[in-house]
Amino acid sequence: MISAPKIAVLVPCYNEALTIEKVVKDFQQHIPEAEIFVYDNNSKDATVEIATKAGAIVGNEKKQGKANVVFRMFREIDADLYIMIDGDDTYPVECIREMVDQFTKNNCDMLVGDRLSNKSYKKENKRAFHNFGNNLVRNLINIFFGSELKDILSGYRIFSRKFVKNYASSIKGFELETDLSIYALHYGLAIEEYSINYRDRPEGSVSKLNTFTDGFKVIKLFFNLVRLYKPLLFFGMVSIVLFVLGILFMIIPIREYFEYQYVYKVPTLIFSIMLIIVSILSLATGLILDNISIIDKKNFKVRYNNTN
Repeated sequence: MISAPKIAVLVPCYNEALTIEKVVKDFQQHIPEAEIFVYDNNSKDATVEIATKAGAIVGNEKKQGKANVVFRMFREIDADLYIMIDGDDTYPVECIREMVDQFTKNNCDMLVGDRLSNKSYKKENKRAFHNFGNNLVRNLINIFFGSELKDILSGYRIFSRKFVKNYASSIKGFELETDLSIYALHYGLAIEEYSINYRDRPEGSVSKLNTFTDGFKVIKLFFNLVRLYKPLLFFGMVSIVLFVLGILFMIIPIREYFEYQYVYKVPTLIFSIMLIIVSILSLATGLILDNISIIDKKNFKVRYNNTN
């Protein structure tokens, strides 16, 4: 007889006193067998007290940043299936049973609560640049990683034990969702999405996201991850740009040589040759790192399949 999987609900929190009780109570109602963990990140309000009173298992992470909180939860909490959700009551809990059933039935590594395909995020979220940022990041990742994901930045996810115990990163804050998505795509893990009805924060609840600062961090992280996970593509593009610039700068001294049998702009010629040499070195770097990346993928698959 196969026993039911042990389910852990992970709720990273920072100043969510207004909504955390409802989130905890909703999970207790809709998936009562799950253990609910609320990890606080130096809240200045009564988040900890309210979560404790509501019946959650409360922990703490001193290092500021959502990613730091989630990493601690991944390390400390033992379960077969992990549900991650924000403590701001913007994600629906009433559909969690269907999400768990889809995750289990299809043997997923990660299931994402998709807010974008049914337009609920666009309708509910009043910050226009957030909608633009979601679409931009999604399109960039789908193009560079050959995927068809609909929502990259959703904070509502289900993970397998293998995913949680093998995931590693050096990020700190709200770039977490981008990193999780690209990590799963790079290593070929099974990702599915479930359409959810997003709702905006209740009145009085304030978002911790800074539209431009955090948006810039996400874009920066994306290109860093492309460099890390697709080095041949990244350094190949750099190589092409440098090579084209080198050829363009070389046109002037070459034209001088054919006209006067002498090169007057020697510094320009030297600079153009340097650009071409660096472009060749960039391509070679991409080839070497790409081979390392292939070996890393093979080692990851062995380690992942051997995880209990």
